[in-house]
Amino acid sequence: MPKINGFEMLELIEQPPPVIFTTAFDDYAIKAFEAHAIDYLLKPFNQDRFTKAVTKWSEQKNVVTENKTEQLLETASLSPSQSQRVVVKNGSKIKIIPAHDIFYLEAADDFVKIHTQEGYFLKNKTMSHFEQALDKQQFVRSHRSYIINIQQITRIDPYEKDNHVAVLRSGMKVPVSRSGYGKLKTVLGL
Repeated sequence: MPKINGFEMLELIEQPPPVIFTTAFDDYAIKAFEAHAIDYLLKPFNQDRFTKAVTKWSEQKNVVTENKTEQLLETASLSPSQSQRVVVKNGSKIKIIPAHDIFYLEAADDFVKIHTQEGYFLKNKTMSHFEQALDKQQFVRSHRSYIINIQQITRIDPYEKDNHVAVLRSGMKVPVSRSGYGKLKTVLGL
């Protein structure tokens, strides 16, 4: 697929269907997906193997597979290749946001606001998801509701008692809790 991979495409579909993967790559991620997908076919595959996968799908199509697909998407989004970008749906368009373009992420009810130079984009994920998925050397959870791209920090100023505020290149100020300050100091080597 030219710009996004199959996992990102599935994530953008409101009601993802049951999935049979076909791939030319036999790496560690496929083994993780095997537990959640209906089947996977390693290219090149023969007609018998294809028929077996379709038969398996046919037998399971009456079983509720939404939970399996959700588990599969969660596993896929945590793979190392996914930590370098975030794919969002912006109206009818698909937007690919490189991780280095993200200023910070902010919790917003059931969504996360991904702040960039172009404004913010909403993603229906949790802060915990992004804390696990994004590169821990580049993104730090500074507060229960914020994750900061440390490349964007120009300074960290004291603010009320044990709290601080991170001032970003864009001029935005992002709260830093006591535990978040400890995490930032560790990653920044202070």
